Amino acid sequence: MHGLIARTLQCFLQDTYGQSAWQEIARRAEFDATDFEAMLDYDTRIVEQVLDSAVLRLDKPREAILEDIGTYLITHPNNEGLRRLMRYGGVDFIDFLHSLEDLPGRARLTVADLELPELELTDSSPGQFLISCHGSLRDLPGFGHVLVGVLRAMADDYGALVILDHRGALDGAEIIDITVVETDFAEGRDFDLAAAPPIRREAAS
Repeated sequence: MHGLIARTLQCFLQDTYGQSAWQEIARRAEFDATDFEAMLDYDTRIVEQVLDSAVLRLDKPREAILEDIGTYLITHPNNEGLRRLMRYGGVDFIDFLHSLEDLPGRARLTVADLELPELELTDSSPGQFLISCHGSLRDLPGFGHVLVGVLRAMADDYGALVILDHRGALDGAEIIDITVVETDFAEGRDFDLAAAPPIRREAAS
């Protein structure tokens, strides 16, 4: 697993629950190193052990922690660069959804060797969408739940009222159901196209 993904998990735990919680989780997971390094690759089992340890330490369901990571990626001040990258996907939330199929490619422009699951967007009726995450169950377990957290945070960022449902797996792909109730439900967060600070690798992470 790419070290940037492992580093994201660590940064989320540190920023959300504190350094002592991270150290206890790492110790319980028998992760001997002090930190995950974004430039290294890790055995998926090591990262999974850390996540399992977090589930026990925080007494939260695995899916809830993964969704919280997705929300953290968009809302935490350390990740403003990533949030801005996502906002460039469109002027409103529906435009943003239509840009998601390009996300793996955009990620590779930022980090050349970062491979994200391929995303497929389908719309069956106005305001009703499905996202299929192909290969996530094999290559990046839990990615679909992280994406739900990202989508929820981005809907808030745009000021849209959205209903999200992770529907499980179908033919090897995680399926996310999206209902856009209203695109201008609330005032979104400020966003200025002119200023674009660089992404901090360790926190976008």
